[in-house]
Order: sequence, then C-alpha cells, then structure tokens
Amino acid sequence: MMRLNSALLFFILFPCLLNAQPVWQAASGNTYNNPIIHADFSDPDVCRAGNDFYMTASSFNCVPGLPILHSTDLVNWKLINYALPRLSYAPGFDKPQHGKGVWAPCIRYHNEMFYIFFPDPDHGIFMVKAKHPAGKWTHPVCIKEGKGLIDPTPLWDDDGKAYLAFAFAGSRAGIKSLLAVCSMSEDGTQTYNDDVIVFDGHDEHPTVEGPKFYKRNGYYYIFAPAGGVSTGWQLVLRSKNVFGPYEPKIVMHQGSTNINGPHQGAWVEGNNNEHWFIHFQDKGPYGRVVHLQPMQWKNDWPLMGAVSPGKETGEPVEHFKKPDLPAGRPAYPVESDEFNSTQLSLPWQWHANPHLTWAIPYPSQGVLRLFAAPLPENAVNLWDVPNLLLQKIPAPAFQVTAAITFNPLQEDEQTGLVIMGRDYALLSVKKKNEKLWISQIICKDADKGNAESIVAEQLLHTQTFFLRLKVSSGALCEFSYSEDGTTFRTLGNTFTARQGIWIGAKVGLFCLRKTFSNDAGYADVDWFRFEPPTR
Repeated sequence: MMRLNSALLFFILFPCLLNAQPVWQAASGNTYNNPIIHADFSDPDVCRAGNDFYMTASSFNCVPGLPILHSTDLVNWKLINYALPRLSYAPGFDKPQHGKGVWAPCIRYHNEMFYIFFPDPDHGIFMVKAKHPAGKWTHPVCIKEGKGLIDPTPLWDDDGKAYLAFAFAGSRAGIKSLLAVCSMSEDGTQTYNDDVIVFDGHDEHPTVEGPKFYKRNGYYYIFAPAGGVSTGWQLVLRSKNVFGPYEPKIVMHQGSTNINGPHQGAWVEGNNNEHWFIHFQDKGPYGRVVHLQPMQWKNDWPLMGAVSPGKETGEPVEHFKKPDLPAGRPAYPVESDEFNSTQLSLPWQWHANPHLTWAIPYPSQGVLRLFAAPLPENAVNLWDVPNLLLQKIPAPAFQVTAAITFNPLQEDEQTGLVIMGRDYALLSVKKKNEKLWISQIICKDADKGNAESIVAEQLLHTQTFFLRLKVSSGALCEFSYSEDGTTFRTLGNTFTARQGIWIGAKVGLFCLRKTFSNDAGYADVDWFRFEPPTR
C-alpha cells in the first residue's frame, strides 16, 4: 500500500504542482471574467444577508442536494454546505432517479431566517429553513402538493402578507408557459387556494419559467426567462398589483454574444447603488455555468448586461469591473481532495442516497476506502448504479489524476475513474484470473440501456496505480495511466463527454462487483487532484 509519506511522495512525483494554478479563475485584478463559476450550478439563486451572499442551485437526483455557496464579492464562491443531506422527503431516491428530484430552488433571507423553497415536479413544492446557511437545515415541509409545479419563489410584502409565484413543467402538468401566484402563510409553511395565472407566454414568450419574485418602488416584479434554456431570453414582468395583470419586457438576450440563453437567475443589490444579475448559460457537457451581469434601473425597468445607446435590451458581458464590495478570497466550488478528513469533502455527490459502507474515510492513513458494492439487479451499465462518487467538471480544459491502491477480494471486482453522462467513458482496473487488467470502456446512450464496449486493455503489474483524465476544449477526453506516477501511457480512444439529464457530465470514482457476497474487496484512494492540463 502506498503510504511512504503522502506529501513527500507527491512532491517527488509531481514537483510541477508546487506552484499549481487553479483550473478556472474568474477574478483578474479589478475585473472579472464570465462565467464566474465554470461548473454545473444550474438555476442559481442568491440572497444577501449583511455583507454576505449565499447561493443555491438545482441538484436533481444528486446527493447531498441543494448546495449552499458563500461569497463576499459575488465573484469568488465557496461551497460551504448542503441543505439536503439526503433526499428523504419522498420515496425512491435509494436508486438513481436521473432528472428527477430537486429542481430550481429559491433562497431568501427574511426576519433573520434563511429559507429555501424548492420543487420536486413529481410531488410538489417544499420549504427548508435555517438560522445560518452553513448550519443544519430543517426537514423539508411540503407547502403545496401537485404534479408539475416548479420554480417556486416567495415574496414577503410590506404589509406582512406573503405570496408564492411558481411555474409548470409540461412533462408532468401537461401544460407549460404559464406563471401563477398564490397567497402563502407568513412563516412559509403553507399556501392557500387562491391561485391566479398571472402570465401566459404561449403567444410571444413560450416556455416562460423560473420566476423570481421581487418588489421595488411600488411595483411587483417577476423575473422569468423564456424561449428555452439554450436559446431563450430574459424576461421581466411588472405590475402594481400582486395578482396582475403583468406587463412584459425583454431585458437581456444573447444578441451578438456567444453566451446563449441567457437563462434563469437572481437580482442582487450590491453596495453604493450597484445592482447585479446572476444567471446560467447551458454549455452542454460542461453543464449550466454561472454568469454575473451588471444591472441598472431605468424608468422602473431593470436593464441587464451591456446596453447600447438607445437600446433597452442588454447583452451578456464577458468581462466587467468587479462589484464595489470587499475583495473575496479566491475560492473554487470544485476541489482536489487529499482524503485527510473524517468526512467526504463537499464537492463529492452520489447519484442516490448513499449507504454507509460505500466509502469510508481513513484520515489516519490519508485515504478514502471504496468498498466494491454489488451491481444493481438487471443493471446493464453504470446508468443504474447508485454508488458513483462524482464531482462537477470545473473548467473547459483540465486534467484530473487519482492515486489508487486496489485490494480486490473476488474475481471481476473493479475500480476506476469515470466521466459520466448519457454517454460515458472510464478506465477500469479489474481482477481477472488472479491478475489486474486495466481497460478503457465506453458506453453510448447509456440512458437507453446500451451495453459497454471494451476499447483497449492491458495487464497491470502493480496494485498501486495512477489514473488520469485529460479534458480539452470541446469536452474531448483522453485517458492515461501510470504504474510509477511518472510515466503515463495513453489507453483507448478519444471520447467526447456528454451531459446527463439536466446536469453536465461529472467525473469521479467507482468500486463495483458483479454479485452479492458476504464480504467485499476495496480500493484505497490516496488523492484525487485537478490541475491545468499538461501538454
């Protein structure tokens, strides 16, 4: 087992990483570059509490769910918690439920309490709350039952009354392009049956969704994207009456930029009368990455992004002056891991509610032990496997390397490195005929039940090995391996990563066996490191 001295061994084998740079950095002097987060934090929403900003995002079937990110400058964001340690509010999440689960949430700070309202389109709208976002959140309370209800957003009015706006998922409700408002109890625990359809987008703004509810200068505002995730525009509705009628206006579109969408997000007030809009851009296999746009108010309408003279519809900016806020420390929501803690680090997620025995940290040895879990009955590929330990991919180009020692107990146990989506590719190390074999495996249309194909295979001569995935522009993936940590050999073919259902491709680890038995072998992962790609 590779335990000489983990730090010393690392610097001997990888001296170039002594001054390693992050794979994506948005801040640049007094300016920032979009996206501010080049990772899949879909449907971002943000609230301000004092000098702190907190973001949450969709997590779908990934566990833990409802990520909580923190920033002081709106550019540098650090992942600090999850509001849902497990998906326990409804049955079925012990198995992968791709595309289901936690859809677009909304985070608010009201009366010294943090609230998140989130939908599950198969069950209804739920609420959780906490005194501090980094602490423990309450168990979800269903405040509005109904199939196809999505994208909830609360508003506490000046007179103490509370309201909830929401949208409809056509896949469940049988209709879409509608926005509704209903009354809500002040504590956010229940809604009342006075729902009103306040906007119909079928004629000019199809697939209007993702509402965010605000009030300013006597106007009620609903910020809502329309036209589709990858091809649409940012719409704002306003009215003097909470139940409408609402007047629509397109305030930002792709225009001449390469920032498609631009989709669903959050209005945030900065300092010194600055205003900002945070939204996402769909980048296919990279997921839905997060952008920050300057925002201004004109004639009680918000204008977002770069607005040309005489125009009132903005276009997204690629670079801009940083917000007038205290400089934040560089922070990265996706991280390397040395496995020196008693808990998994926050960027890791499973595809279903985990079992305690899937992964056990051994901080005294500086490893994460992954036990070989049996494949689910009738599984033909990894699409139906719950114990995939995955992270979001963090940049257009990067490489990630894992140092692993494999101790299989039975024939056909395997461990390895995977980039997962509807198509996936992996390096697998498997025990066959009392020897270890490494292979590149590719599966196309895994979500349709297609079988895996072995592309290339080699005999391994050591139980300790290094697996590497290099991703270049266009999500092109190349796998390599090393038996000594110095010389890496390419194995298999180049593979183009592909997104999952509503999420980007993810990269991570697995340890599996074909059948159930009374014990299992294991893989000890010494470290898992992201770095800029080598040439």
